Amino acid sequence: MAIQSRLEQFQDLRDELQQKALITGLKAASGYRKNYALIQRILQLSYFSFIIASTYRGLNPKPKGKKKQVDKTQTAAAGEALQRSTASGEKGDRDVEKVKEVTQTADAPEVDMSGSSRGKKGRKGKGPRVEVDAKFFEQLKRILRIIIPSYKSKEALLLMGHSVFLVLRTMLSLYVADLDGRIVSALVRAQTKQFLGGILWWMAVAVPATYCNAMIEFLQSKLALSYRTRLTQKVHEAYLSDDTYYQLGNLDDRIRNADQLITVDIQKFSTALAALYSNIAKPILDVSLYNYQLSQNVGAEGLIIINILVQGSAALLRAATPPFGSYAATAQKLEGEFRWAHSRLIENNEEVALYNGQKIEKNSIERSYFSLIKHINRISKIRIVHGMIEEGIIKWLWGSLGLVICSIPVFVKLPGIGGLAADMGSRTEAFVTNRRLLLSSSDAFGRIVSSYKELSEMAGYTARVSSLLDTMQEVKASRFEKKLVSSAGTEENAAVLRGRGKTEESSDIIFEDVPIVSPNGDVLVKKMSFTVKPGQHLLIIGPNGCGKSSLFRILGGLWPVYGGIVKKPKGSDFAYIPQRPYLSLGTLRDQIIYPHTVSEMRARGKTDEDLLKVMSVVQIDRIVEREGGWEVQREWRDALSGGDKQRIAMARLFYHQPRYAILDECTSAVTSEIEQIMYNHATELGITLLSVSHRPSIHKYHQNVLQFDGQGGYTFSKLDTERTEKRQALQEEKELLEQKLASVPVWKERLAGLEEAARSRPASPVAFR
Repeated sequence: MAIQSRLEQFQDLRDELQQKALITGLKAASGYRKNYALIQRILQLSYFSFIIASTYRGLNPKPKGKKKQVDKTQTAAAGEALQRSTASGEKGDRDVEKVKEVTQTADAPEVDMSGSSRGKKGRKGKGPRVEVDAKFFEQLKRILRIIIPSYKSKEALLLMGHSVFLVLRTMLSLYVADLDGRIVSALVRAQTKQFLGGILWWMAVAVPATYCNAMIEFLQSKLALSYRTRLTQKVHEAYLSDDTYYQLGNLDDRIRNADQLITVDIQKFSTALAALYSNIAKPILDVSLYNYQLSQNVGAEGLIIINILVQGSAALLRAATPPFGSYAATAQKLEGEFRWAHSRLIENNEEVALYNGQKIEKNSIERSYFSLIKHINRISKIRIVHGMIEEGIIKWLWGSLGLVICSIPVFVKLPGIGGLAADMGSRTEAFVTNRRLLLSSSDAFGRIVSSYKELSEMAGYTARVSSLLDTMQEVKASRFEKKLVSSAGTEENAAVLRGRGKTEESSDIIFEDVPIVSPNGDVLVKKMSFTVKPGQHLLIIGPNGCGKSSLFRILGGLWPVYGGIVKKPKGSDFAYIPQRPYLSLGTLRDQIIYPHTVSEMRARGKTDEDLLKVMSVVQIDRIVEREGGWEVQREWRDALSGGDKQRIAMARLFYHQPRYAILDECTSAVTSEIEQIMYNHATELGITLLSVSHRPSIHKYHQNVLQFDGQGGYTFSKLDTERTEKRQALQEEKELLEQKLASVPVWKERLAGLEEAARSRPASPVAFR
């Protein structure tokens, strides 16, 4: 009985709790129904606040934890330098023989032990690591400041116009969704008048809708073109100033194919950026407006629950998305290397043809091509699996969730929204409208998710364009990264590489303890001192590779000064005439006045008659009539002979009349008569000549001689023309006698053979008359 009594008490307690829970639930339901409008506003506000916050976080990711700075130790010996790269997991300790690169800073060079195939790119064989992270957005913001300089710029106005049409297109889509529901409702209810009216409105809406779509596409292409123009102008401004184009190709190894970056990568970046704005801004706007309208039609609760599921699946999709940014960057790099291989063949086609090296070059080019194709095929295979996952989630999973949302007002009675009691036409209208809104929202959200892949690819283009801008900035600040020769690792040469000299302006050319160093770290002369005053022509002689051309590049300001003091006139006071003169694109007149324009020539008070006079000095004035006048345009490097090219360069020298002229075997293709005329006329014009030539005939035109011995030594002295000519004659006679003496054993052997042949033959009878 006691147990039964306790059971009855327990049952009463349970009934009481159930009754209280029921009452609480009824009160909650009553309160929910009573405050339904307020609750919906709160849920909608919370939902859209979450959307805005998520979008902001996605576009402004927090930077990852700072990696440990790379330790760079500068010691007297470059071989003892260490560089530990924690990002790539490389070994920092290496032997002197494995020194590969050097970072030449304004204060001191830093030896980079990472090797040409590793370095900042990470593990060997891998491409640059590119991600949609804080670094990407920092690079993108920097480029955006270039392509959209102000809110009053043309690009900003185009962007505003583009945004207006995107908003109009979304508003039209909302209206079309509602119109679609009314048309189907009229069809279900057999309301002919309403149905035909809806069809007419449908056709009328097509006009502004198609116009909006056309304008969106037009403005997107205009934006891409404007972005490219701004960015190209900025790059050209940096690339074609301060000899950056020369230093980038000769003093630095980071950018091997600047032409590829400027002509192709900037175009792809601009197109991707213009498309990305449309592919992100419009879907975000669509999702916001469509979801707001859906929350009005089906309630915010169901929309929030479904969106939680969608966000989870989107996170899964992002996690399953491969690093397409890195793939895009690597593909562009391989494209550039393939193009560079062809450019290299074109540049050296004569040497390759003379050596019959087309088979080797074909193998080299095909290796570059098949590396590119292999990478593209790999990406294509990866896209198959990714495409299946993407379509399965976006189309099928989200489609089923959409049907669940559309069914809410049909199966559930919501306050203020027709439900079970509504007639067939109302339910059909609500279902079709919600279905279209949901499909549009799902499509917009799918485009947002898909745009992450496009964003990753654009990160690759952004990284390459940013690397070009960064490298040009580094080069302008005289911070280079160049592969070194093995001798650069010695203690003495490393000390030279760490130094920096000074350059001062002077009317004379003065070298005070200046080392002659090539960009790859080869110390040709440890210290050089000499002085050349105006009017004192200098002859420079020595074997190949001893530093003659390096000296000229230091004088021209092309190579850095690693020590001592260089005093020289400004760059515009120098002219350079190589053995193969450069002939530009343009008219015949342009070849004489290069790099001046016709307007600059006129401003100097020069006329075509003056040009004809300087050409007549070196006896090429006939070319004007032969080629068809001053305005004719040809590929002059092919139209003129080697001798005519050198005479054109001499006429160019006489036109500009610089204070100093560097002549590098510039008379090798002309006669001694023209050579004499050129030297005498240049002297009359007051041009001081610095000549490199192996022809003894030019010695008499110089007062000083700078002779390299090819072993790191040199002598600078007055040039004794008579003594030099005698020495040259004795040298030529000595070489001739040595050649003859070298032939003596051959002659003796031939004489012995003839004598042996004569003895072995019987004497022939001689007939006399």
